[in-house]
Amino acid sequence: MFHEKFAEGVISAKQFDREDIEYILKKGREMISEKNSNLLRDKILATLFFEPSTRTRLSFESAMYRLGGNVIGFHTGDVSSIKKGESIADTIRTVENYSDCIVMRHSLEGAAKMASKFAQIPIINAGSGSGEHPTQALLDLLTITEECGTLNGLNIGLMGDLKYGRTVHSLSILLSNYDVNIYFISPVELRMRNRDKDFLQQRQMKYKEITDYRKILNILDVLYMTRVQKERFIDLEEYEKVKNIYTFRADDLENTKGNFRLLHPLPRITEINPNVDNSEKAIYFKQTYYGIPMRKAILAELMKN
Repeated sequence: MFHEKFAEGVISAKQFDREDIEYILKKGREMISEKNSNLLRDKILATLFFEPSTRTRLSFESAMYRLGGNVIGFHTGDVSSIKKGESIADTIRTVENYSDCIVMRHSLEGAAKMASKFAQIPIINAGSGSGEHPTQALLDLLTITEECGTLNGLNIGLMGDLKYGRTVHSLSILLSNYDVNIYFISPVELRMRNRDKDFLQQRQMKYKEITDYRKILNILDVLYMTRVQKERFIDLEEYEKVKNIYTFRADDLENTKGNFRLLHPLPRITEINPNVDNSEKAIYFKQTYYGIPMRKAILAELMKN
């Protein structure tokens, strides 16, 4: 059923309803204990990364190898025929002849959706401009459920660059399927986009917009921090104004609940001080671990037939 619904791939968090999320979270949990298998033996994953990536690309590749499959692809557009002027459509039409599924990251918002229109095999959106990053959001939910035990009833803060941060766009969409209270924490210049808030309002999602995270730190169960996305700014002077707007430090933890958890999709720049790293409440490196079982689950579901 999941395979049929997602025949075109995983393009947007909006594809997922509550049942879909619960299903893939269950599969992700199963993959935690199953380190290696031959489930996707003889299958090939193509990784087309036109933008830099460490965690997403390597976790997808690791997940595919752990499922017994193989990987081809590139990690920069400079080594593809795109540099010669080839269109995304032609690249996709070509690469699908060499593989069973394509994972794609691109600087243009909507690139993955466009690619899915030309592909006969599943496309996975591994980050599309400032739009979305759905598999990151799914691993974030797996992280929260595994570390907090639940999603429903949580007070969750999303903090930092909410305008250009594609991870928070996808995460807020998925969270709208649950009974949670969301706090959007950002400077005015980097507030969540109106189109994303409109979607949440249509889903009757509860959220508040604030600028000072310390005012609500004592009620939060989860704080999800993001870096300011320098590469999305047209005017670097505007970036300089907001790049260090927030820095979470060890003394901030003193005002948090005992079961408080701090997440970050990484990479971090200055928004979390390294003196926080050794706290059991800081789980952003453990969060990267959950990328393997979640992406194993997604790949297995898309290519198991």
